[in-house]
Amino acid sequence: MNEEVPLSIIVFAFDEEENIGPVLGELRAWLEQHEPGAEIVFVDDGSRDRTADAARRALVGMPHAVLRHDTNHGIGAALKTGVAAARGEFVTFLPADGQIAPDAVETLREAQARSDADVVLSVYDHRDDGLDRKVFSFGVRALIAAVHGVWLKSDGPYLFRRRLFDPEQLRPDTFFLNFEFPIRALSAGLRIDTVVIACRPRRAGHSKSTQWHRIVGVARDLVDLRVRRFRGL
Repeated sequence: MNEEVPLSIIVFAFDEEENIGPVLGELRAWLEQHEPGAEIVFVDDGSRDRTADAARRALVGMPHAVLRHDTNHGIGAALKTGVAAARGEFVTFLPADGQIAPDAVETLREAQARSDADVVLSVYDHRDDGLDRKVFSFGVRALIAAVHGVWLKSDGPYLFRRRLFDPEQLRPDTFFLNFEFPIRALSAGLRIDTVVIACRPRRAGHSKSTQWHRIVGVARDLVDLRVRRFRGL
């Protein structure tokens, strides 16, 4: 099972029992047609329901791994756990709520093949989350530019060469890791491409995240990252 595969897709979830069967079923069917050599690495980030059991049932008969945290740690922790288990030369990730269709993977892969990029970022063509999220997103980007000197435009999943992702270097367990990795990639001068993808409504349930209380945490994390980079960490 240690043989490298062309692509690993990490799917992370927290209390998504209602969504996970259909979401993984859709992804699996798409992969069988378009990326038959790919694997799915599923990470249950401490769900209190039967999310992991539903994932195991949905993935029987295809290359996969199902991993579980005993408690909820955050998106960053789930991504690090998934990458550590992944065998793909390239890695990307999808949430378990069904908002990102599997064909976004094709968009990322095609862009990487054209540009030979090390990292392919994505932005949404449209996401009806209201004015508060737009203001929040702009504020975060402005903070990143002020503290780190790069303008990061990244909304959704990204594709990257697995060898570039160092879990020991990437400390955050929170969603901030999805800022830190691209910031480091941009600052290091890696080859970056950006694509536009669609974002759908959730299949069921509600988002586990809120936005406005995070801005202070993001500012703190950005400063902490600046200090770590200054120290060569």
